[in-house]
Amino acid sequence: MKLLFHCCCAPCTAGCIESLTAEQASARIKPVLFWYNPNIHPLDEYQKRKCALITYAEGFLPLELIDEYGEKKILSEIGEKKDAPERCEICYRIRLEKTASYAAHHEYDAFSASLLVSPYQRHELIKSLCEEMALKYGIDFLYRDFRPFFRQGQFIARSRGLYMQKYCGCILSLNNE
Repeated sequence: MKLLFHCCCAPCTAGCIESLTAEQASARIKPVLFWYNPNIHPLDEYQKRKCALITYAEGFLPLELIDEYGEKKILSEIGEKKDAPERCEICYRIRLEKTASYAAHHEYDAFSASLLVSPYQRHELIKSLCEEMALKYGIDFLYRDFRPFFRQGQFIARSRGLYMQKYCGCILSLNNE
């Protein structure tokens, strides 16, 4: 199975990929990492996270990059919805829709996302949005509850000296709004 795997950051991705690698022999999952995160601000934070993911992937995993820094895009989509639950849903939707669309148009069998690993993200909402996008674009969504692998991803990132962020990525979360 050729899997397009949306990555929000290297630490979250590492835990998920280690889990999928363990499955690979029986399920024949071939993950390709996908970077599309216009929500991450400011620009230096965006670059640090992107570079950490590239460093993590080098030498053993293919990586598709859509390098679209987009503070204005995200803020215009969010509009006046400053409340975290509403803005988070919009942010997830933008990234997951791009992932599902890309996967469908580039001959992938399925898609998934590292957002499913974090105990700090809205897991059921992310799962629901992925299911919605799978239907919309006619592509399979590979669901896994990756949360048990969150700490493992953190450990892998630390042991490899990868950048570890301290907030979800949006400018509003940076400012604790």
